[in-house]
Amino acid sequence: MATVLVVGAGLGGVSVAFELREKLAKDHQVMVIGESHEFNFVPSNPWVALGTRTREQVVMPIGDYFSKRGIEFSPAGVSAIDASKKTVTLGDGSSKDYDYLVLCTGPKLAFEAVPGAGPDGYTQSICTVDHAVTAHQDFNKLLDNPGPVLIGALQGASCFGPAYEYVLSLEYELRKRKIRDQVPITFVTSEPYIGHMGLGGVGDSKGLMEAKFREHGIKWICNARAVEFQAGKAQFEELNRKGEVEFNHQLDFVHAMFLPSFKGSPAVAEVPNLCNPKGFVLVDKYQRSPAYPDIYAAGVCVALAPIEETPVPVGAPKTGLMIESMTSAIVENILAQLQQKPVHSVPSLSALCLADMGNTGMAFLAVPQNPPRNRNWTGSGRWVHWAKVAFEKYFMYKVKRGTSEPVYERIGLRFMGVKRLKE
Repeated sequence: MATVLVVGAGLGGVSVAFELREKLAKDHQVMVIGESHEFNFVPSNPWVALGTRTREQVVMPIGDYFSKRGIEFSPAGVSAIDASKKTVTLGDGSSKDYDYLVLCTGPKLAFEAVPGAGPDGYTQSICTVDHAVTAHQDFNKLLDNPGPVLIGALQGASCFGPAYEYVLSLEYELRKRKIRDQVPITFVTSEPYIGHMGLGGVGDSKGLMEAKFREHGIKWICNARAVEFQAGKAQFEELNRKGEVEFNHQLDFVHAMFLPSFKGSPAVAEVPNLCNPKGFVLVDKYQRSPAYPDIYAAGVCVALAPIEETPVPVGAPKTGLMIESMTSAIVENILAQLQQKPVHSVPSLSALCLADMGNTGMAFLAVPQNPPRNRNWTGSGRWVHWAKVAFEKYFMYKVKRGTSEPVYERIGLRFMGVKRLKE
């Protein structure tokens, strides 16, 4: 009998745990170690921040659904990993041995990289549901006292889609309330151009996103490096293509939301030879650690090199479609190891982003994520809004059912008219 430990109970951890339980023989143990009793459907957090969803609508008691499927669960978190002894120490002081370890820990949010950034400072976040609840409180203050808004992504960020969602959805909510004329909006990003998204652009994402910003009167600053946030004021340096400071900006704000850079979980980062200097897990094409053949990783915690060098550092995103392909490959490779066969499954590493924009949206598909690509497409319309709503509903239903079905491919690609994703 083998024990497979999954660290992390987000999108990746939930997907891999259900698929492991579905495909492994019953005498093998599957255990998930999370940091909370709740599963948060993170793609819905922008809606929570703007009041179109409540906290209760986007979280679930994940332990209940794991137990129904015969998956052991602990919300204690992980304080240490001894890869040489194949032992994990939990946050409550207990320990657990493993035969295979799957890391789906997600990111640690590095707000400290910019003075004054983050919910403990002067800017809002939608990276967690509790951050989104706090952002909603600040959004309500904006409605009572309209004024300038700053939204964007800080240097080193690798997740840009939610910032675009938030700025255009917020703009839509202001128009609904007839106060848009009182709220100047500026999008400030580390990207070299609007629509880059850490992907080097997808299709005509640059032209389409710039047109959308012009249509809705949103100004933008690119190649921006945040210097400091203070109460109601932000300082940025705008770099040129040579990486030199070309302009200094001091901008006022009543409401500000910025996505931070990410780094790896401390417990994972401390394992010798497992991670890069930022704490992200190094893996081969099979999602397996080169240093530890019994450790796999999926999702945001995986080390992916930036697609290109940019004046301000920009990371590569890990979208839901990519994460689902990683977790499926991991399950197939663990099955192969249990059967004493060579690992063989390689994830597609394609990118799909459904960006809601109030009553419309934009979709991006990159196959594979890094150019040159077999598919390189961007589309827009109300169907994207409904696709994201459908995805939210179906993923929550997937958790309740405990199924391993790949939701991104089933929902997102079908809305695009793509019957099957092939490399």
